[in-house]
Amino acid sequence: MFQFDSIFTKRQVKSNKKEEANPYESALLTHFIHNYTDTHTPNYHQAIDEVFRNYIEYSSEDEFQLTKKQVINELLQLSEEIPFPSPKNPKFTFIDLFAGIGGFRLALQNIGGKCIYSSEWNEAAKVTYQTNFGEIPFGDITLNTTKSFIPEKFDVLCAGFPCQAFSIAGYRKGFTDTRGTLFFDIQKIVENHRPKVVFLENVKNLVSHDKGKTFQVICEILEKKLGYKVFYQVLNTKDHANVPQNRERIFIVAFDPNQVEAYFNFTFPPKIERTKTIHNYLTKGKQAEKYYYKKSHKYYPKLEEAMTNKDTMYQWRRVYVRENKSGVCPTLTANMGAGGHNVPLIRDDFGIRKLTPKECFALQGFPVEQYQLPDLANGKLYMQAGNSVTTPLVERVARQILNVL
Repeated sequence: MFQFDSIFTKRQVKSNKKEEANPYESALLTHFIHNYTDTHTPNYHQAIDEVFRNYIEYSSEDEFQLTKKQVINELLQLSEEIPFPSPKNPKFTFIDLFAGIGGFRLALQNIGGKCIYSSEWNEAAKVTYQTNFGEIPFGDITLNTTKSFIPEKFDVLCAGFPCQAFSIAGYRKGFTDTRGTLFFDIQKIVENHRPKVVFLENVKNLVSHDKGKTFQVICEILEKKLGYKVFYQVLNTKDHANVPQNRERIFIVAFDPNQVEAYFNFTFPPKIERTKTIHNYLTKGKQAEKYYYKKSHKYYPKLEEAMTNKDTMYQWRRVYVRENKSGVCPTLTANMGAGGHNVPLIRDDFGIRKLTPKECFALQGFPVEQYQLPDLANGKLYMQAGNSVTTPLVERVARQILNVL
């Protein structure tokens, strides 16, 4: 894990430093290090001196500059040790909004993209993100201060944003008002920065949300107000990513035709043959006892009676067991972290158990031998897996975008 605080503790830290005097300092410092040699991030360079002066005790400007240089060099060395460093010679740049645990980032880094800004409000998700990418995301993107750190230019805006109802009352010049929703913040960022591509992901129900009005407004804003060319399609992880999870999500890709002349060549990736089964993602051998149902459990008789197949997954639905007869994992959801009955179940050679958090991350396409799960409560890890995107599917769509760029 990228522990920048340990670098400072080697030196004399200002005794009167207020704890987290600047709520953005952790994000600022890690973003500054990740973009240290880049010219497109002047706002990090402008703000970083305050962070260093807040930490380091110095008696002269020369001493400050020397110590600052030493700290930067050590932080740069630490940044090379993270599991997923940024590519050295990126093909394009992107920002990662509603970043979660970095599903978009991992996918776009895999095809040569460099993330130059990330934002996520959930503190536990930030820990997982930092563990793997060495960067602490900025916080609440609805705040103007948070937005102020976004670099002026970047190629792709990525966002798996939460779905909210839009106000249909009061059209203004033919466009529905999106204020008060998180899409409004995406809209403002697109207006101010004009990326070449807007790349969004959401639940399938976005299409029918609020009787279709929400999705209509999103497309109307992107096309008519912002001037982008919009493509969208519902894709299923099990059909489009060779990952055995039944997970339908809508993907929206919008191009600025003034910057991407060949936008009309974009197509979503076609279906591919699924060659992998759930056994490619399940951990071999006996797992920790806490994942197994004890025979004394009040529901064990029902589970044992219903769960006879080791080649499929099951769900406990409060009063009955449901088998996923297609042989794939049911949709992993955020509420897995809110109760054990929501975590998919399997029968292995040692009994009846829940999937482990590691297995849930694997079924979202994360390379679990490299991707590190921090020391967090299982409930938080389950929630993070359920909230994430399927990284191989995002990568397939991203490759189609890159072909057009």
